[in-house]
Amino acid sequence: MNIIVICVILGVLLLTLIYGVSIFNKLVRSKMLVEEAWSAIDVQLKKRYDLVPNLVNTVKGYATHEKSTFEAVISARSQAMSADSPEAHQEAENTLSRTLRSLFAVAESYPELKADRAFLSLQDSLNQIELDLEKSRRYYNGTARDRNVLIQSFPSNIIAGMFSHKPAPFFELDTQEERHAPVVSF
Repeated sequence: MNIIVICVILGVLLLTLIYGVSIFNKLVRSKMLVEEAWSAIDVQLKKRYDLVPNLVNTVKGYATHEKSTFEAVISARSQAMSADSPEAHQEAENTLSRTLRSLFAVAESYPELKADRAFLSLQDSLNQIELDLEKSRRYYNGTARDRNVLIQSFPSNIIAGMFSHKPAPFFELDTQEERHAPVVSF
């Protein structure tokens, strides 16, 4: 009878260990998915950062007296490029988006710029990048949500706490006005 009890106890311990390893592997997988999703955002941001100087230079050729707007856009781009965490990127991206809106507002004042082929091409590229960036952010937020649910659900929260797994931050909009689509007419 003692052997049966010992076998049952060992069986329960083995199943518990296997279940714990399974949860640990899910946590690791979720961490990798969040990192992959962040990498996709990073790729889109890099494309955006590469496009911004061309856009600024095109507008600058028409609006030479708007120096402060150009400097604000370039400064926001530099801050966004040097951000080192999702939270810092989120803040810097919100700033960059605001300064880009002001750049397009400057462009609105110059009808010949609105007809410039290079400007239109850059604007189309930026639109496409923004759409791709939106998709990447949505995917990132989905993987962050799944990871956070896993970390906060029982019994995986026990394993997550034991191995210091942290929730992933969501990529959110900074201000209420950014939640509404801007009206830009060229």
